[in-house]
Amino acid sequence: MPPSTPRTPLWLSAGDSVFPQNIFRFLRSKPPDRIAVLGNLSILNTSSIALVCSVKCPGNIILQIYDLARHLRDSGVTVIGGFHSPMERECLRILLRGTQPIIICPARSLEGMRLTREFRTALDQGRLLFLSPLPKHVRRVTMENAMQRNQLICGLAHHIFLPHATPASKTFELCRSLLLWENSLYTFANEANNHLIDLGVSPLEGNADILHLLGKSKHPSPEGS
Repeated sequence: MPPSTPRTPLWLSAGDSVFPQNIFRFLRSKPPDRIAVLGNLSILNTSSIALVCSVKCPGNIILQIYDLARHLRDSGVTVIGGFHSPMERECLRILLRGTQPIIICPARSLEGMRLTREFRTALDQGRLLFLSPLPKHVRRVTMENAMQRNQLICGLAHHIFLPHATPASKTFELCRSLLLWENSLYTFANEANNHLIDLGVSPLEGNADILHLLGKSKHPSPEGS
């Protein structure tokens, strides 16, 4: 498919065989009857990790996030995210340079969404999937939409990794609610994350531990590659 070819989202109903039922396992509100998808649906069948991060992060954790993104990229891990916060966007920028699958869940409708050149290239390569449960008319990101989106991301993923969640933030609130249903949440073993670890989030010492969790082991490419 040429990059300039218009792309229209496909709507999946809850009764469809390819509908990912598990995305609603953490959803507090009534699940929607259908979701919009754009891209390669087979990515849903791959083992994946969700990345959810607060807007503000300590400097040493920012460095760890950059390094983690390169490891995930070079190890071929499917990464799921909204990629809205600054460090999430940085991770997406790194991931788009690789060849691994990516699932993007924007906190808005897929209708009328602008596709960058990088997005179009990844779609043509069959390694990108957009997914949203929001109706066609929802074109603006709101706090409520973002929270619902993050719940869906965590429901869809096989593993959930929170590099950092600022105390009293919406991401921290999400973490607390997830721990009521799911104890397989992970974060960096960093003093700045002690409040998450005390809450019950499992600390991982470094990228080797994270890749071991995912059944992967591969050294990242040098920075700038």
